[in-house]
Amino acid sequence: MTMRWRSLLAAGLLALGLAGCAGMYKTGGADIGSTRLDDTPRIAVVSAFEPELKLLLGRLRGAARHSLNGVEFTTGTLEGKPVVLFLSGISMTNATMNTQLVLDRFRISHIVFSGIAGGVNPSLHVGDVTVPAQWGQYLEVLMARETAPAKYSAPPFIKDATLPNFGMMFPRPVEVRSAAKPAIERKFWFEADPKMLEVARSIRSVDLANCSGGKCLARKPQLVVGGNGVSGQAFMDNKAYREYTFKTFQANVLDMETAAVGMVAYSNGVPYIAFRSLSDLAGGGEGENEMGTFMGIAADNSAKVMLAFLAAWK
Repeated sequence: MTMRWRSLLAAGLLALGLAGCAGMYKTGGADIGSTRLDDTPRIAVVSAFEPELKLLLGRLRGAARHSLNGVEFTTGTLEGKPVVLFLSGISMTNATMNTQLVLDRFRISHIVFSGIAGGVNPSLHVGDVTVPAQWGQYLEVLMARETAPAKYSAPPFIKDATLPNFGMMFPRPVEVRSAAKPAIERKFWFEADPKMLEVARSIRSVDLANCSGGKCLARKPQLVVGGNGVSGQAFMDNKAYREYTFKTFQANVLDMETAAVGMVAYSNGVPYIAFRSLSDLAGGGEGENEMGTFMGIAADNSAKVMLAFLAAWK
């Protein structure tokens, strides 16, 4: 074979390879075409760990399972709406990674989170279901230098640690990029979608449970829509830090995933909302942490409200 023919053959193979790549990846966003596992427009329904998703999987119609990177995605319909159910995994990195994964591999129109949380607002009780209007990352912090006994100061070049500190910890916003704002911006609150919140506010008739497995709450749980939620990569069971979190962020609840999901949703321009039911009081209750006792009630209450939301969603 002459050198000329070898060159032509190599050029042809390169062109075919580039054409194949063009068919697989589309420019201008996260749409990666033929790598999608399913092409039906769907609502992503997310929970952090299996007990939170159990009731929802039992209600799913036409279930079909897909597995990717060890994560199981289950498509079907809930309350007549096309959905894909999956577990984010516990904590911020898992939630970030797997939320982006579902956006890359499915055609997602909206994101809905359903799960449990720790109560921060002292006016809320175990079993209540909260639907915050915005979520922030309360453990994105500067660990400041102690400049005098019990006195902590930020380095002069850090200008965004403006919220009240808890000892050496000074909260800060996070850096984020998005298709709408490709330059880096610093942002603390990631807002839930206003239209989804409006539908959540219209929910009136969900019968929230206050007993499970012989354990009963002292009062009937309530649905609370609005206010703030915060997330961070720690299980929180500390009375003093709970009080600081409420005072500083006016948070109703805290968890380990939702703000990460909200950040990914914001970056991709996808509307989101989160339903979180209080399984415990994050260190504010009498005696030991309540999660082991009331997790089942909280998980089911969150799922019931989320199903009512899907039924009302147009």
